[in-house]
Amino acid sequence: MVEEIDVLDNPAVRAYLIRMVGEEGLTLLENFDRTIEKTDEELAEETEINLNSVRNTLYTLYGKRLAQYRREKNQETGWLTYKWRLRLDNLNDALTEDMENAFDKLDEREKYEDENDFFICNTCGIVYTFTDALAVEFTCNCGTHMEHFDNELLLNALKARVAAMRTTLGKV
Repeated sequence: MVEEIDVLDNPAVRAYLIRMVGEEGLTLLENFDRTIEKTDEELAEETEINLNSVRNTLYTLYGKRLAQYRREKNQETGWLTYKWRLRLDNLNDALTEDMENAFDKLDEREKYEDENDFFICNTCGIVYTFTDALAVEFTCNCGTHMEHFDNELLLNALKARVAAMRTTLGKV
């Protein structure tokens, strides 16, 4: 489990956050005081990051439950002000959810690669399943005869990655 205090110092977490919100988003996170609420305008001014980028980052974090907001309505103008707070204590849940999603996709791809036999057109580079190749009599749309495609290297890589993720997620 990643502790909130150390979270931005962890290289793996930093890489995850950069993929999620980019370098500017990471800069915003590094400069966001976690003890108080701030408006998106305040954050943009303090970090000198474009207001739209700040808002995009906050909404992305909100979607992963890593930020929350509270609305305040100005009684005189009727304008709504959003006060944001980071919730990096939810980071483990977000990481686990994303890893589960990636695991499911890789596991599905591994099964697909394992259960199918493939043929390739060496002219176009298009890869066909046996069923699709058979349907066109092993001749590509360009007129080239297809050859068997050995996917063993890809399949072995998928099996290794799925096994490692299965262990990490406790699905053994």
